Amino acid sequence: MFAGTMRRMRQVLFVTGGAVLAVTVIVGLFALNQANQEQLELTSRLQSRSQVLADSLAESIEPSYNTKATSTVQRVIDRFVSSERLAGLGVFDNSGIAVAVSEDIPLPEDARFITDVMDSDEPQGAFVRRDGETYYTFVLPLHENERVVGALAVVQNATYIDESIGTIWRDNLIRLLFQVIVFAGAIFVLVRWVFHRSISKMVKSLQSVRKGEKSDTVSGSSFFEPLAGEISKVTKSLHQARHSASEEARMRLEKIDSPWTAERLKEFIKAYLKDRPIFVLSNGEPYVNAKVKNKIEWRVPAGGVVTAIEPVMEACGGTWIAYGSGDADKETADAEGKLKVPPDEPKYTLKRVWLTPQEVKGYYNGFSNDALWPLCHMAHVRPQFRKEDWLEYRKVNGLFAKTFLEEVRHVERPIVLVQDYHLALVPALIKKSRPDAQVAMFWHIPWPSAAQFNICPWRKELLEGMLGADLIGFHTQQYCNNFMDTVANEVESRIDLEHFSVFHDDHQTFAKPFPVSIAYPGSAEATEGPDPDVLENLGIRSKNLLLGVDRLDYIKGIPERFRGLEFLLDAYPQYRGKVTLLQIASPTRGSLDKYGEYANLVAAETERINGKFGTREWKPIVLERRSYSHAELRDLYQLADVCLVTSLHDGMNLVAKEFAAARGDEAGVLVLSQFAGASRDLKGALLINPYSAEETSAALHTALTMPKTEQHKRMKMMRTSVRDYNIYRWSAELIKTLSQLG
Repeated sequence: MFAGTMRRMRQVLFVTGGAVLAVTVIVGLFALNQANQEQLELTSRLQSRSQVLADSLAESIEPSYNTKATSTVQRVIDRFVSSERLAGLGVFDNSGIAVAVSEDIPLPEDARFITDVMDSDEPQGAFVRRDGETYYTFVLPLHENERVVGALAVVQNATYIDESIGTIWRDNLIRLLFQVIVFAGAIFVLVRWVFHRSISKMVKSLQSVRKGEKSDTVSGSSFFEPLAGEISKVTKSLHQARHSASEEARMRLEKIDSPWTAERLKEFIKAYLKDRPIFVLSNGEPYVNAKVKNKIEWRVPAGGVVTAIEPVMEACGGTWIAYGSGDADKETADAEGKLKVPPDEPKYTLKRVWLTPQEVKGYYNGFSNDALWPLCHMAHVRPQFRKEDWLEYRKVNGLFAKTFLEEVRHVERPIVLVQDYHLALVPALIKKSRPDAQVAMFWHIPWPSAAQFNICPWRKELLEGMLGADLIGFHTQQYCNNFMDTVANEVESRIDLEHFSVFHDDHQTFAKPFPVSIAYPGSAEATEGPDPDVLENLGIRSKNLLLGVDRLDYIKGIPERFRGLEFLLDAYPQYRGKVTLLQIASPTRGSLDKYGEYANLVAAETERINGKFGTREWKPIVLERRSYSHAELRDLYQLADVCLVTSLHDGMNLVAKEFAAARGDEAGVLVLSQFAGASRDLKGALLINPYSAEETSAALHTALTMPKTEQHKRMKMMRTSVRDYNIYRWSAELIKTLSQLG
């Protein structure tokens, strides 16, 4: 104990000594510079003054000297020496012999100095030390008919320069001693009582966490809060790993079907794939790097694909190939476009594909979102089919396939998970070059009826591209049925309805339902109470909070939701001033006219309804047109009395599942569109037809008046559904089905 204390004291003294040494060096350099500057300035002034004085005296002495009037020269010298602050004056002939000098004139020991000045015919000066005093001797040549005939020496006392320099060093030394005392004392106190005490506290917290005696939160002073936060993340990951490992051990020991976790999925992947790498291909990237105020920040984009796939990649590792859309993506990636992610704790590789503005316009904005998106969603927006968009779509799909094939040149039997409608042609392109690859494609949006899909001019090419996959996944069985009907109508093939597969060009493709979910338990699940200041910062003080979380997309039914609230406030005036709808509307696809028009419509409806019912203290709708992080959304999910999901048509809608996962208190009510895929999984929700404002209003009234016991019953049912079929189980079933096809 004593040895440890002495060691810590030595460390404190070492830090203090180092700081004192640094301050001493800095002050010493500053004093040296100041002294040099002062010496240069005073010397320059002395030289200038000596020059002027010598020139003035020469005018008086030269005539008398040239006429050999030595006595007159001596009188001039004596008069000037007695009246001026001079140490001495002297006149010398051209041999350097004194003609007339003042008493005890201090001259340089080198007698040749005066003759050298006359030989060079240039005035010069020199410093002389005598009897502890410093003098400055300035010698000026005397002329007769432009010929040097002698010299005038002016000697001034320069001791004051040494005294001034000495004063500077003395003052700086005193200042240094004072600073050292104050600084050393401050450093000692900081190190001993602030840093050492805080670090000791953090060490004790870490020891407790390591021993499992406390939670995974590491305490420390406010100064060390960032460090404590990072350590807390590490300990939290350790805690989760321990918990998952414990769950796995218990599952294997007791042979029960315990909930799926990231650790269990990892073990499952090892068992089934035998370390075969996983590759994900998608348009959207999981992390976007952007420049914000001269620095680079990262964010997770909104969207179901990222929400679903990112936890799987974190659990299993591998490579995710996606379009690099951020304006700082190239700066953060290496020469191959690769980046280890997540930024806080890298677990897999993100490889970015670079696209030109023309490619983005045609492939993404054009064919993907102006054609396929409205084609597959029954939201009454007409698809726009343009040949130039289709050509760019084919080109970019080829680029994604080429990028993947380069990555797997030395990989045997890779597992490939192609995501969504942006890359419908990729499976066939991969299979053509690498028939050994096992390819699964997941279609994250609805699949329309055969009759509806029939309006696409390039329907056959799209279907043949998808049929290159070994397995195609959809959210629901109905979408599988629609796909099989579409293939039967458009592609020459053999349909096996018993196994739900298609035989085309000697290749068999299976179509199966895999309803996508979220990471649960995970970041969506509530682990602590919400921030109480969230609503206050938004200016919301109502008794009841309604919450909507959506991208600004016309399939989400935001104006229909607003009209349902309007109908409620008309039918039930008692809710005025007591209910607020907070609408989080993340911007998306802003370059498309339809989305710009939709954003303007949402803003106009907000303004209209607020103008109709709002007061100075209360607004029925608070519209937030920005993206929120998972942590911010979790707080809002926990604070909301009702979550509204009013999609006009949606493949799944994971917001509904995230709301249920966040409600650890088993309170709150979910009002859910019957046209969202999640309505088939979340049986505890209040289902509505979002096209009916009356039906939405009635569901809101039911939700706001629902007893707590009924809320708990319904929420528990939904949480059980999300827990039993989470994203880890979804991934395991998809990969297991794919691996068994080989």
